[in-house]
Amino acid sequence: MSSTEQHRGTYNVAGSDISVDFIAAPSATAPRNGAGFHPCQGLFFYPSDRPVHTAFIAAHYNVDFSEHYLAPLMAARGYGFLGWNTRFRGNEGFFLLEHALIDLGVGVRWLKEAAGIDNVVILGNSGGGSLMAAYQSQAKGVTMHATPGLKLPQALDELQAAEFYISLCAHQGRPEVITDWFDPAITDEADPMSVNPALDMYNPVNGPSYSDTFIQRYRHAQTSRNHSITDWCHSELHRIEALGHRDRAFNVYRTWADLRLLDGSIDPSARTIGRCYAGDPKTANYSPRGIGLTNTLRTWLSMWSLRDSCCRGAEHLARITEPALVIQSDADTGVFPSDAQTILQQLASSDKELHMISGDHYLQEPSDARTGVADLIHNWLQQRL
Repeated sequence: MSSTEQHRGTYNVAGSDISVDFIAAPSATAPRNGAGFHPCQGLFFYPSDRPVHTAFIAAHYNVDFSEHYLAPLMAARGYGFLGWNTRFRGNEGFFLLEHALIDLGVGVRWLKEAAGIDNVVILGNSGGGSLMAAYQSQAKGVTMHATPGLKLPQALDELQAAEFYISLCAHQGRPEVITDWFDPAITDEADPMSVNPALDMYNPVNGPSYSDTFIQRYRHAQTSRNHSITDWCHSELHRIEALGHRDRAFNVYRTWADLRLLDGSIDPSARTIGRCYAGDPKTANYSPRGIGLTNTLRTWLSMWSLRDSCCRGAEHLARITEPALVIQSDADTGVFPSDAQTILQQLASSDKELHMISGDHYLQEPSDARTGVADLIHNWLQQRL
């Protein structure tokens, strides 16, 4: 941590003076880049007029969380908030879980040792939910296996656990969400336009609404598609390694096809039917925009594979015993009530709560959704600090 850099700025939020420090640091398995940037970067928000003893850390597999919408709101309530990025920010196609967790550990260590934080609160938001759960789980003892062809870095044994865990509008896990969103009607992974009409959710013959029989066939085919890609990755690794190569890239198309997008009777909520995070689901499904679009073979096995990935939520949530809060918005078009219920059930915490709230995924609607969540989190923590 000796080469950590810190730069400060200030601004006003709801009448409170907030300081914001830019934090940049190397990682045990990724030094500072020759061009000058550090692999781990983030912004630390905190109140300017008082000491901070409790702070949040939030990160994502791919999305930049340095300016997370809750950061200034929690700082205005007396907390620190580190919006943290690993080396894989904007670089999802090369993600490897073991190295992401080490980068998260840099952030947690900075909070505890440099910022003098007594209580660290893990915030697992959106897709980052299972990533942060994996961090907390592995900080309590390494149980994950290495990505095929790699070894687990020793630095994983040095992770420091947090004192609280919060799940906010979070997916169950990376393999789970891509499988739930998969279009199983694709017949050729190399051809994004290939379609089996009998499995096409956008074929009006099939629905909506969708019959129980169709839903069962559809879900089975989604799982089969995940396993098929995993099988291909293993065989392709074997093939190219015999040729003296280590890895290769490939694309995964059609990942906006969750039946819940068009059928509100499945996992009912206050969401808008016929919308996804990218707008019209069918248009998004046939566009080159979606989770998991580009991967290396090892990234698929590390992040997305139902069989091989350690990014599944259940195995990590079952190791989290700290006080836990699960929050889910009722109009979310990509995370559903059953996801929140499953996360709650899988958490091993004896002190755990689930709160359903009004709002969309990013809490942009209604206008007071974000302040409401900040108050909810503040009140929950105050009862336990």
